[in-house]
Amino acid sequence: MKSSSHTTTAIVVDDETLAREVLREHIASHPELSIVAECSNGFDAVKAVTELKPDLLFLDIQMPKLNGFEVLELIDHKPTVIFVTAYDQYALKAFEVHAVDYLLKPFSKERFEEALEHAKKNMQRDASPAIEKIVSSVQANDQPVERILIREGSKVHVIPVEKIDYVEAQDDYISVRSDGKSYLKQHRLSQLERALDPARFVRIHRKYILNVDRLARIELYAKDSRVAILKDGTKLQVSRAGYDKLKKLL
Repeated sequence: MKSSSHTTTAIVVDDETLAREVLREHIASHPELSIVAECSNGFDAVKAVTELKPDLLFLDIQMPKLNGFEVLELIDHKPTVIFVTAYDQYALKAFEVHAVDYLLKPFSKERFEEALEHAKKNMQRDASPAIEKIVSSVQANDQPVERILIREGSKVHVIPVEKIDYVEAQDDYISVRSDGKSYLKQHRLSQLERALDPARFVRIHRKYILNVDRLARIELYAKDSRVAILKDGTKLQVSRAGYDKLKKLL
């Protein structure tokens, strides 16, 4: 186990009180496990994981405000994860993208023990799957994202995609421009491009993704070079390939 004291710290995240109670009862028979926090929503989960850095995370998937996959996207600490869900399609998806294990509600004591044993073996080998791979794999199979999540310290900004003006690549980060403000997120522009609705967002340049609804006009800047003028007056460079993509939508 990760902790030198042989105690594994755990956080339980589920919006249903009964579900948290069931997990608490099962965990109680394992003195080597210590629940350091229980959370009823994703926002509290992000804060708790960031502050407490647990070894093990029992994580519900379907929750209001932030779902389980969004929680994983927002945390830097990488605990071993056991997904807890009532939705079989989500459970199978989590398993396919290398989650440690999942518990499909309602689950038996035997099924809990099986998942826990699997998690313990992974912790002993330090073989927890990369959370980024879990999140990106899930997003790749999902519908276009409807919001972008950006964490600043313990604060989480939830930006609906329709509020985005454009996104700019900045080294290993992206800058999301919305309502006159910019938000930095450690993310690849190409990865975000795949997650956004291609009927609304266009990669107009290697550095920019544009929300087409914000476009006022396109002007010729120089020979074979164009610039996109947004409704607020912002000017963004448009590559030849980007212009070809724009023409198909306009």
